[in-house]
Amino acid sequence: MVDDFLIARNPEQDSTLPYLVRIPLGEGVVLKTKDVWPRTAKLYCHRTHEWPQDAEVVERVPTRSCTSRGAAIDLVLDRRRESRSQFVLTRIRGGRPAIFWQTARTTKQARPNVDLPTARAQGLAELPILVDSHERYPWRFSHQQATTERRGLPAGDYAVTDGDRIVAAVERKSLADLVASLTSGKLTYALAELSDLPRAAVVVEDRYSQVFALERVRPAVVAEAIAECHARFPAVPIIFAENRQLAQEWTYRFLAAAREEVRMGESTAAAISTMAAGNPVPPAAASPQEIRAWAREHGWTVSDRGRIPAEVRRAFEESA
Repeated sequence: MVDDFLIARNPEQDSTLPYLVRIPLGEGVVLKTKDVWPRTAKLYCHRTHEWPQDAEVVERVPTRSCTSRGAAIDLVLDRRRESRSQFVLTRIRGGRPAIFWQTARTTKQARPNVDLPTARAQGLAELPILVDSHERYPWRFSHQQATTERRGLPAGDYAVTDGDRIVAAVERKSLADLVASLTSGKLTYALAELSDLPRAAVVVEDRYSQVFALERVRPAVVAEAIAECHARFPAVPIIFAENRQLAQEWTYRFLAAAREEVRMGESTAAAISTMAAGNPVPPAAASPQEIRAWAREHGWTVSDRGRIPAEVRRAFEESA
């Protein structure tokens, strides 16, 4: 019988799950996982049957209780913080078995009680999004109408282009990553690089309220640093999007809107430049509503819907 809950480094160097956990149930259940605790999101786990004899243990925690209940394993550790969690056995797409490590907080975060829209964002039917090649677990935007391409980006983790030029980018952060980059000063450099782009933002996969629930750093220090970043780089907002799915949805719509806004702004600037050079820009075509209003004012009879008669349109154009 195993008495302690163990966390060790995964000796498989190329694995995307860098840690091993041994659950004190029976002879011990061994899983590969992404992190040492599900702090900001559920953690995917993969079953493995062997605990390395020379395992590099990073944490050993006494266990108060460990019980199997249906498709879940409830674990209570003998420590004040991060003591209660659950391993849930389920099936994912294609019927494949999967295990998720979660806490009450990450379960609530994963279910924000909203249905994400399926309508496409403005602009192209499928938004081409560039994903930085250094992004370890990238968003796939499978719920959105977008395509992705891996490429090294000069700033941000996700970007869109107009031609060959990057016009908008988003830096993605978990709360833990945000705190680490704020306290180390790295975020200041990242914001400076992002501010050189026409449009940019930082999106955090958590609630702002969780800043004040931090345990390993003073919440006031983090809140103050966030405020300073907003004040110093007002063109690069830091958005708290509650969880991974909502952060991905926000990023998709921001990138699409930013791309269209930059393109429209440049078109307007080009038109103004043409006018200043003495080359008047042709006026935009009148809308059907404008033509109908003019026709009624000048005695023509026109219907509220349908095709406007050619003679009415001709008379309108000649009067312009």
